[in-house]
Amino acid sequence: MAKQTKKDKVVAQIDRDANYSFADALKLLREHASKKMDETLEVAMNLGVDPRHADQMVRGMVSLPSGTGKDVKVAVFARGDNADKALAAGADKVGAEDLMEDMQAGNLDYDRVIATPDMMGVVGRLGKVLGPKGLMPNPKLGTVTPNVEQAVKDAKGGQVEFRVEKQGIIHSGLGKLSFSDDALKQNFDALTSAIVKAKPSGSKGKYVRKVSLTTTMGPGLKIDVAEVEGA
Repeated sequence: MAKQTKKDKVVAQIDRDANYSFADALKLLREHASKKMDETLEVAMNLGVDPRHADQMVRGMVSLPSGTGKDVKVAVFARGDNADKALAAGADKVGAEDLMEDMQAGNLDYDRVIATPDMMGVVGRLGKVLGPKGLMPNPKLGTVTPNVEQAVKDAKGGQVEFRVEKQGIIHSGLGKLSFSDDALKQNFDALTSAIVKAKPSGSKGKYVRKVSLTTTMGPGLKIDVAEVEGA
């Protein structure tokens, strides 16, 4: 009989059908994690919505208190003083028509695109390019704003966007496993609370139906929905 490895022993402890507390799930995922890379802790929430209907779309922004542990690349459409402020705040690329042409050429390696209101005539030409990637600036998300300096700082400081997929699921990273348990729990609480508050008017019945936690290379564990405040 083959000798049971440490990894095998950890996997054997996991009950895929059980509902874990956040703390217990995180402990198991840490034991199962790779020693060669700093994996990302991820959450998936199954919601009682049908995003095909406009009144059931769930989308928003939330600042994770402990950050994301990720280097967020930000592009900003701005001119003059606003362009200078965006660069000073840490934007990776700032421009106007030149930035539009660069993106049209396929250079879209950004996590967030921000624009001042006066630049939307230029940005509007990129709808078919930025839209499918979820990068189109949107005033409701704070990515079309006269205060580009703050928007860049928020993006770089741990603000993340959440958006429900066609199947009614929201996926998001919560930070790196090198973060402390408390830091990851704070990010989990901030994200799930924001999603609960974003419950659309068209959602009927139970809103948060299932929550699961996983890592980049780890198994998925069900989290007790009761841990999500307001669910």
